[in-house]
Amino acid sequence: MGTKLKYTPNSHITSALRTVWMRSRERREALRNTGNTCSNCRVRHSKAKNSECRVMEVHHLRGHVNWGRIIRVIREELLCDPVELAPLCPDCHAMLDHRRHGPIMPPNFRLKPSTF
Repeated sequence: MGTKLKYTPNSHITSALRTVWMRSRERREALRNTGNTCSNCRVRHSKAKNSECRVMEVHHLRGHVNWGRIIRVIREELLCDPVELAPLCPDCHAMLDHRRHGPIMPPNFRLKPSTF
């Protein structure tokens, strides 16, 4: 077996985002608005999951989704370096996250290397 990567692969991020998109309310509403009918050829497709018809796709009118940009933002904001993360209990996390002027570290707050 190969060694495990130290970071989440881009393929995992893309797969998770695709799942969110496929289950999104926005996508579902776009399909509902057209009655599952192709906006171009006007052919109506079945909503049945086991149907022989292909699943309707939804096209972004503003152009293709820039997956690279989205993945970069996720890496910068969410999947950052573990040294920039601090495990906290729910109460401490809520206290630090929900300050009006951004997170404020209390004077006695210390990150211990053993917590990583």
